[in-house]
Amino acid sequence: MDKNSEIIKTEIIRILNENGRIRGTELAKRVIEKVGSEKIVYREISALVEAGEIDKKVHSRSHIEYELINLSESVNSQLKNLHKEVEMIYEEISSFEKISKEENFSFHERLRSIIHQIQIIQSTDGIMKLLSYYPAFKKDKMYSQIIRKINDCWESIMNSITHQEEDGFLNEVLANLRISHIDSKNVN
Repeated sequence: MDKNSEIIKTEIIRILNENGRIRGTELAKRVIEKVGSEKIVYREISALVEAGEIDKKVHSRSHIEYELINLSESVNSQLKNLHKEVEMIYEEISSFEKISKEENFSFHERLRSIIHQIQIIQSTDGIMKLLSYYPAFKKDKMYSQIIRKINDCWESIMNSITHQEEDGFLNEVLANLRISHIDSKNVN
């Protein structure tokens, strides 16, 4: 990245910081007045949008607005939504034992339910692992709360598996999760 590129990006961010939401043509005009050509300015605006540093709102072809993204608010709201989702998953897992006994679930119904719960929590756990590479997410207080709740979910799933009547239940779960590198006959 050349020096002009950095100067243009800094100027774009400074203007957005001062004005909040601004039309694209006005933003480009003000940046061009200070530094850079039209082509480079629009390229840098696009790069900032792609990097997630500024937000682009298209009202029509001729009316495009840009504004700075408040990263901490955005991160926190995303993590709050994820936390709500994990809470619902945890409630579902926690109530599974009671519901399966009340409704007298068959072996296969319990097996399907446990596998479904594992897949959901694996997916959420994977999302958190990906987010852990972004400091903005990892620093947020909701991040550690979600990780703790995911761990609670895993513990609840394991308790549920170990309290099943059948001896080979864990082997069946593993076989149905298609874990090929573990010999499921040696688990129990």
